[in-house]
Amino acid sequence: MYRRTLLASAALALTALALPASAETPWPERPVRILVSFPPGGSSDLVARLLSEKLSASLGQQFVVENKPGAAGTVAASALQQAAPDGHTLMLSNLTPFNVAPIRFPDTPYDPIADFDHITYVGTVHLGLFATPSLGAEDLTGFLEMARAEPGKFEYGSSGVGSWGHIIAEQFQDETGVELFHIPYKGSGPMRLDFMGGVVPTIFDAVPQNLPAVEEGTAIPLAVSAPERIATLPDVPTFREAGFDILAENWLGVSAPAGVPDAVKDKLDAALSEAMADPEVMAQFDSWGLIRAPKSSAEFSDYVEAQLAQWTPLVQAATQ
Repeated sequence: MYRRTLLASAALALTALALPASAETPWPERPVRILVSFPPGGSSDLVARLLSEKLSASLGQQFVVENKPGAAGTVAASALQQAAPDGHTLMLSNLTPFNVAPIRFPDTPYDPIADFDHITYVGTVHLGLFATPSLGAEDLTGFLEMARAEPGKFEYGSSGVGSWGHIIAEQFQDETGVELFHIPYKGSGPMRLDFMGGVVPTIFDAVPQNLPAVEEGTAIPLAVSAPERIATLPDVPTFREAGFDILAENWLGVSAPAGVPDAVKDKLDAALSEAMADPEVMAQFDSWGLIRAPKSSAEFSDYVEAQLAQWTPLVQAATQ
């Protein structure tokens, strides 16, 4: 009897060792939340909804987008930090709550590196300066002439105080010598509604969500923050082409609370890589002007940390 018990125990142990890692850590076991730090309609929201659809299909559980706007993205990032590190709460992470807000707001209640697992880098979008046709500026030179002639008259919108649009607008004013009046919004979606309604004549905003308006002729792109002209707006100059040292990219990724099991992170990263290789997703990314450059999880974490160092002087200069 003792020998049979030992043999049975040994067989069970060998069976356990032979099980794949995914069996040791079943995931997802229930619907997964993907937090988005801005209202519907912005770059993060668009990408999150596209990827959530693909993840739901491939992993057999619903991936539900939950918009939690406010305080330059720190509302969503704080909620992520406080969530259980089991892979059932994620965030479509981006520049503002992880590289701008912690510098802009010293009391930000999280460490943007130590408190999170930055799992998968999705890509980068660039910012543009857009004007309404009624403003009467056909290009950047024309707008600068108007703004210099009447300092403080012309308003610009951003997706919020401390957002990348706000920071780059401040840099733009320093570089060009113009004086603009800032109207902060609670996200890109509400800002663009006012922009399309003629309430605010110019905006500093991510390129993707403004492309339909450009195609319709209801928004005029004056310049973009990319290192070189972008494929979706080939006739629009970069700020650098115009002689101003303005370069800004809003990275997008998928992050989780620190401490998520490696098996879960590996499974999520593989599923996201598969989703982003889907021809439909790739075509949509291209149409938005989202630039892909694959990174490992370690490279993505290093990138977030490097971006924090890059944006520190810009944010400090803009908020002095």
